[in-house]
Amino acid sequence: MPAVESIRAEARDRAGKGAARATRRAGRVPAVIYGEKKEPTLISLDPKELTKLVHQKAFFATLLDLDLSGTKHRVLPRDVHFDPVTDNVLHADFQRVSKDSKIRVHVPVVVRNEAASPGLKRGGVLNLVRHEIEFLCSPENIPQRIEVDVTGLEIGGSIHIGSVALPEGATPTIKERDFTVVTIGAPSGLKAEIEAAATAAATAASAPAAAAPAAGAAAAAPGAAPGAAAPAAGKQAAAAPAKGPAKK
Repeated sequence: MPAVESIRAEARDRAGKGAARATRRAGRVPAVIYGEKKEPTLISLDPKELTKLVHQKAFFATLLDLDLSGTKHRVLPRDVHFDPVTDNVLHADFQRVSKDSKIRVHVPVVVRNEAASPGLKRGGVLNLVRHEIEFLCSPENIPQRIEVDVTGLEIGGSIHIGSVALPEGATPTIKERDFTVVTIGAPSGLKAEIEAAATAAATAASAPAAAAPAAGAAAAAPGAAPGAAAPAAGKQAAAAPAKGPAKK
């Protein structure tokens, strides 16, 4: 079972923008608990406690016990709104969960054993195609991270979800394809070498084909002279009979 964090909450009695602003002026963060076919519960949270949790890497995959006047609500963070200027938390949404719930969670991807990748040793560039992967699971099986081992991975190599060890009870929501999680790209210097080599190979391949017509044209040139001379001679031969009657 994943670790469960705890946070204290206080009830608030009014909804709406005005009530939310009043909650913030009082030094609290307005929030709401919803789900499990129950009425939404309006709460407020201590900004320091909430901010500490929000900045954890796997916050949206972390179960929380919200202690509301001695009653604990097992929830999962669903949305957080930030002030665009101060980056302070303005509002938070939490979903009630039970052990029988099936929930969607975004789990962060962590790369392991980078030092054991020949491609990275040669200066390859690690490209994390999926920073997070969405899973369908029960609250009891929420993974905190997905570890991708790049041991032995060369430049141009990739790792797909089908070859990643996944925690029991968690299924990727994308099922129709074996999507890419990590690749190792060529460094810029090596890319230039590869492109130069490809250009040189293409030039070498096209050079004989270009030379063939030129050689043919050169070969045809000597033949063209006799061919051109023959009609000229023919014209002279044709002209000779015309002079015959004049001599008579």
